[in-house]
Parts: sequence; C-alpha cells; structure tokens
Amino acid sequence: MKVVLVTGASSGIGEASARRLAADGHRVFLGARRVDRLEALGKEIGAAYRRLDVTSLDDVREFVDAARERYGRVDVVVNNAGVMPLSPLDALRVAEWDRMIDVNVRGVLHGIAAALPVMREQGGGHFVNVASVGAYEVSPTAAVYCATKFAVRAISEGLRQESAGGVRVTLVSPGVTESELADGIADPVAREAMRTYRAVALPASAIAEAVAYAVSQPEGVDVNELVVRPRVVG
Repeated sequence: MKVVLVTGASSGIGEASARRLAADGHRVFLGARRVDRLEALGKEIGAAYRRLDVTSLDDVREFVDAARERYGRVDVVVNNAGVMPLSPLDALRVAEWDRMIDVNVRGVLHGIAAALPVMREQGGGHFVNVASVGAYEVSPTAAVYCATKFAVRAISEGLRQESAGGVRVTLVSPGVTESELADGIADPVAREAMRTYRAVALPASAIAEAVAYAVSQPEGVDVNELVVRPRVVG
C-alpha cells in the first residue's frame, strides 16, 4: 500500500487514476480546484482531498505537507493537472499561452519542488508525470500546448537522470482521451479541428491503467515512458 497524491483529480485522467489506485488499496490524496467534485469522489472511494492550484508553489507545498501529516509519508505524486486551450499562433491568445505554461509546466515543477525533498528524506519515491503524444510531435493549433508537453518530457528525463535510482520517474503520454480538456478551447478553428481529431478516443480509465501499472512495479523497476494511443482500425 502506497500513499499516492493526484493533482487534477476532479475529472478525466486524474479522477480515473484516483479510482484505479484506490481500488488497488493505495491511500489516495486528491487535489484540484473544484472542491465539490473532490468531496464527492473522496466519499465514493474513501480518499482524503484538499483544494489545490498547481500554479501556486505555496499551495502545492501545503498539499504535500497535508498528505504527509495525514499519512506519514509521500510515496507517489501523479502530476496530472493540465489545460489545453488550443489555437493557431497568429490568433495571439497570449493569456491562454501563459495559462498553459503556468499549469502544464510550472505545475509539474511545483509538484517536484514540493515532494522531492520529502522523498529524499524518506529514502525514495515516485513521480508519475502525465504528458501527451504532443510531447513527441507537433500539430497545427497545438504549438504551445505541445511545447509544454515537450517540457514535461524533458523535465521528467532530467529528474530521472539526476535521481540515480533514488526516486523513480515515469512519463505517461496519452493519445486522444475522453476528458474535459477540449472544453477549454475557445478558438473556433482549433475547436472544430479538435472535434474531428477526437472522433476516436480512449476512455480515461485506459490511462489510469497505465498509471497503476507504473506504480505497481517492484522498487527495482523504473518504468520510464508509456505512450498510450487508441487502436487504429481500418
């Protein structure tokens, strides 16, 4: 049984991962901005929760500290929180660019900054960072989003190399997955393109299985990268 912290746990991959990990018997600590959803999920799966804004380092540190105070340790952090307001670069939606950088990149860095000292002190731990197939390829309207996911991939690999086996690091990169991410797309061009792109999508539970697989491995096994896409039929 491990103590697992999940960010962005109020919906999508975060919620599905929390459900799967709780079903495996882990002690799950939920974090997200939508407290009403966290409360409902926490009651359902028997998990504790705390409101969390990953763009605030203080907030993330308090989240980690609260989990440690409750359970005595922090074994796994699933850095899942993310946003995806896609748009062409010439639409100049600078505020949306900044938001993606703040949540998708700084959010992961804040998770590492808050939990890494705890893991070092206790002699081990595991970061599971959720990226995207956008960490490997760039598509129109997704340049900034993909840039943030390339960054998460680079950060994850750098942390793995620097940890020298003391802390495990897994990058999980989903393909098209059912979630609320596309709901945040305001640009009409990107919204229409995403409607077509998402015609075939994985359930969030499929990504939760990948997260659970990485977490379940023996301490001597470090699953570095998992790319999970829908099966192509044709």
